[in-house]
Amino acid sequence: AGLGGVAAASSPCEKACNPRMGNLAHGRALRTETSCGRRAAESFCSPSEDEQRRCRRPSCGRCSAAQAGLAHPPAAMADSPFRLPRTWWQAAQDALRETIRLDLEAAFYFTHLIMVFKSPRPAAMVLERSQDFGETWKPYKYFAANCSATFGLEDDVRQRGAICTSRYSSPFPCTGGEVIFRALSPPYAVEDPYSAEAQAQLKITNLRVRLLERQGCPCLPASPAPQPPPSLHYAIYDFIVKGSCFCNGHADHCVPVAGFRPVKAAGVFHVVHGKCMCKHNTAGSHCQHCAPLYNDQPWQAADGKTGAPKECQSCKCNGHADTCHFDMDAWLASGNRSGGVCDNCQHNTEGQHCQRCKLGFYRDLRKPFSAPDTCKPCSCHPVGSAVLPLGPRTFCDPSTGDCPCKPGVAGPRCDHCLPGYWGFSAYGCRPCDCARSCDPHTGDCHSSSSDVTWHNEAPPFQAVLNESEPTWGWEDEQGFSALRHSGKCECKEQVLGNPKVFCGMKYTYVIKTKILSAHDKGSHAEVSVKVKKVLKSTKLKILRGKRTLYPESWTNRGCTCPILNPGLEYLVAGHEDVRTGRLIVNMKSFVHQWKSALGRKVLEILKRDCN
Repeated sequence: AGLGGVAAASSPCEKACNPRMGNLAHGRALRTETSCGRRAAESFCSPSEDEQRRCRRPSCGRCSAAQAGLAHPPAAMADSPFRLPRTWWQAAQDALRETIRLDLEAAFYFTHLIMVFKSPRPAAMVLERSQDFGETWKPYKYFAANCSATFGLEDDVRQRGAICTSRYSSPFPCTGGEVIFRALSPPYAVEDPYSAEAQAQLKITNLRVRLLERQGCPCLPASPAPQPPPSLHYAIYDFIVKGSCFCNGHADHCVPVAGFRPVKAAGVFHVVHGKCMCKHNTAGSHCQHCAPLYNDQPWQAADGKTGAPKECQSCKCNGHADTCHFDMDAWLASGNRSGGVCDNCQHNTEGQHCQRCKLGFYRDLRKPFSAPDTCKPCSCHPVGSAVLPLGPRTFCDPSTGDCPCKPGVAGPRCDHCLPGYWGFSAYGCRPCDCARSCDPHTGDCHSSSSDVTWHNEAPPFQAVLNESEPTWGWEDEQGFSALRHSGKCECKEQVLGNPKVFCGMKYTYVIKTKILSAHDKGSHAEVSVKVKKVLKSTKLKILRGKRTLYPESWTNRGCTCPILNPGLEYLVAGHEDVRTGRLIVNMKSFVHQWKSALGRKVLEILKRDCN
C-alpha cells in the first residue's frame, strides 16, 4: 500500500515515486525439481469435498509432458490467472519434497505472494529469499500445521509477529486453498518504503518456496461404494509474486535490463522490468547514485513518508566540467552546504568549481566566466618577462594578463624598454646615461627636446600568482574557516602561563565548545558552536547547547586568528557584549584546542587565583 500510494501521489514524479506494480513471475521462468509426466505418462486422481466436507468423486486424468493437452509444466503457474484460471503445475507423484524457484535478473521490490493450490496445501513449507542472486538465503516465513512440532517455532496465531504460522496449512479446502504472505506484515511494518529497514525486508533477487510435507484430503466418505483412491502430489494453479522495479523512489517507469528476454506466457501482456528510468537528477540501474554533474550533496533515497524527492543537486562548475564527485572534506568545510568537486576542468580552468584560470592563462573580462574561451593564454615576451619563484615558466597576472617584467622593461607583454632605458635583452634594459632620454636600441642621447617622445611610466608590476576567484565572490553565504582561508596572518600558539596574566585579562566567560560551522555574513562573521561545558559566565546566561560566537578579527583585520576549525573542540575564554548579548572572540581571547588537563588547570586558576 505504501509503494502504491507513493506512485499515485504524483505521476510526473515531482515527488517520491515508484513504478507500477505487477506479477514478477510474468515473463520469467519458474523452476521446479519435477513435473508430472516428464519421464513417462502418469495417472492421477485429485480429491475435492462438499460444504459438509464429504468426499466428492475424485477427478482423475493422465499427465504427459509430451502432449500439450496433458502437460502441467511450471509455466502454468505464471500464466494469466484471469484468462487461464484452470491451468496448473503438478509435481511427479514420487516427489515427497519439491522446490519452486523464481530467479530475477536484477534486484526488485517484493511486496506479497499469493499461491492457489489445486492439491491440498502442504502440511509444512517455507518461503525464502535471496538478495545476492542465490549466494545466500534467508527465510521470510515458515508454514506448518504445528509450528512447534515441525520447526520448533512459535505460531503467529498465538504470538504476534512470530516467523511461523499455521493459518495456511489446513488440508481444507482440498482444492483451491490459498497461501498469502505480505512482506511488510508485523513485525516488519515500516512508514517509509525506501528506508534501509524497508529495503532489507523488501529487496530480492531470488524467491523460492520449499514444499516439505504432502497431505491428503481427510474428507468424509460420501457412500459405502468403493472410490478410486486419490493420489498424493503437489499441484498449484497460480504463483503470483507481487512487486515492482526497485528505484529508491526516483523513477516511475522501468525498461528491460540489458540482455533480458521475457519468456512468453499465455494471456500475459505486462512484464515488470528491472532498469529504472531515473528522475530527480539520479542515475544507475536503481537510481542509486547521483547523475554525473549532480554530486554537490550526498545521494539520498526519496522519502516515502513525506514524499520529499531528495533530488541530487548540481555542482557549480561554471560550465567548464561534465562531471563532478562528492568530497566529504569539502562538505564538512562548507558547513554541510556544498561537497561537489568538479572533475577534469576544461577550457584552461582549475579549482574545486573550475572557478579560476590555470597558471599561464588570464581572465578575459569582456566575456562571462562560463564562456569556453574566457581564459586566454599569457603572451609574455620570452626575453623581457621575469621568471617567478615557482619555477622556470613565466606566468601573467590572472586578472589582467599583464606580465612580470625584468628591470627597465615595460608593456603588458614586457616587449620594450621603459622611457629612459635602452638595450632590450635577457638582462632587461639599462638606464640611459643622458640628461633626458636616449635611443632605446643604441643608448644614444637625444640632442633636443623635440626628439623626445614622453610616455606615462607603467606602474611596477605586482607579481601576483594565480589566486583570482570568479566574480561571484560571496554572493551566497560560504563556509569560512582557517582550514580554507589560512595564511592571512600568523597565529601565535597560545600557552597558559602565569595565572595572574590569565586573571588579569578579566575574561567574562570561559567555555568548552565544539565548532560546528563558520560563516562570513559580509558585515561580520559568525561561528556556530555547541557549548559542552560552562566554566565561567558573568552577566549573560550561557547554557549548554548550540550558541554563536562572534570573532572580531576575521572581519576587522582580514585575519582568521584565533583559528576555530569546524569539527574540533576548544577551550575559549573571552568577553561578553552585554548590550548585544554576544560572546566575542578576538586577539585578546584565550583559545586553545581542548584537553582534559587544560580544562582542569583553567578551572583551578578560576577558583584559586581569579577571585
